[in-house]
Amino acid sequence: MINKKKKTGMYVLMALITALVVFPFIWMLILSFKSNSEILSNPLSLPKAINFDNYKHALEVLDFPQLYGNTILVCVISLFIELVITFLSSFVISRMEFKNEKLRKLIYGFLIMGLSISPFILLFPVYKINVFFGLRGKWALILPYVSTSISFNTLLLVGYLKALPSEIDEAAIIDGCNLWDLMTKIILPMTKPVIATIVIFNVLYMWNEFPFASVMLREASDYTLAMGASFFKGTYTVDYGGIVASSVMIIIPELIFYGFFQKNIVEGMTAGAVKG
Repeated sequence: MINKKKKTGMYVLMALITALVVFPFIWMLILSFKSNSEILSNPLSLPKAINFDNYKHALEVLDFPQLYGNTILVCVISLFIELVITFLSSFVISRMEFKNEKLRKLIYGFLIMGLSISPFILLFPVYKINVFFGLRGKWALILPYVSTSISFNTLLLVGYLKALPSEIDEAAIIDGCNLWDLMTKIILPMTKPVIATIVIFNVLYMWNEFPFASVMLREASDYTLAMGASFFKGTYTVDYGGIVASSVMIIIPELIFYGFFQKNIVEGMTAGAVKG
C-alpha cells in the first residue's frame, strides 16, 4: 500500500515530467504569434500582441492540401505493404513448426536486426539503391519506410502471436480450416490491438520523418508535411515565424490523432509483451 507522502511525491514528479514534455510545444505556440524580430531579440518573452500574420503567411506559402494528401498517401501505402509482409512473416515464425529450430531463430534474428541499426546511417545506400532501380517521387520514400519499419513491427507481432494459445490453431484445423483461412479469419482478427499499435507508431514516425524525405524527394509536388518547413529557409534568410507557425499546423493533427488512439498503444504494447 502506498502511503500518502509517497503518493504526493509521485504526483509532484508526474507534474514536473508533464511540464517538461509540454513546455516545448507551449513555447512553440507562443513563438508562432511573434514577429521574426521578436523571436530573435527575446525568444522567451510573451508576444506583445496576438498576431496571426505568421499563420496567414504559412497558408499562402504552403499548399497544405497537397502536403497532407502526399503524407496520407505515403502513410497508407507504406502501412499496407509493411503490415502484409510483417504479419505473414510473424505468423510463420511464431505459429508454424520448423524442422530446424535454429532456422526459426535465424530468420527472427535477421528480421529484428534492424533495431540495432539507425535508419539514417542507411541514407546514402538507400539513395543509391533507388537510383539504381529508377525509383523516384513517393515510391522512393515508401519502400525505405517499409524496410525500416519491419524490425519493430516484427518484434511486436511475434511476441503477441506467441502468446496466443496453440489450441486455437488445432481447433480451427480440426474444423476443416485451411492455412490461409486460419491466418486471415482466425488469427488476424485477434491481432487488432497490436496492429493498432503498429499503425499508430508508424503513422507518427512517417508524419515527422525528415531525413529520408529531404534526400529522396526532388519535386515540390511530392513533398510531405515534414518538408513544409523547408520552404521558409532561403539562401541568406530564414523566416522563423513561418517555420514555427507551419510546424504548429503540422503537429496539431498529429496530437489529435495520438489523443484518440493512445489507449490502443497501451493495450497493444502490453499485449505484445506477454510472451517473448
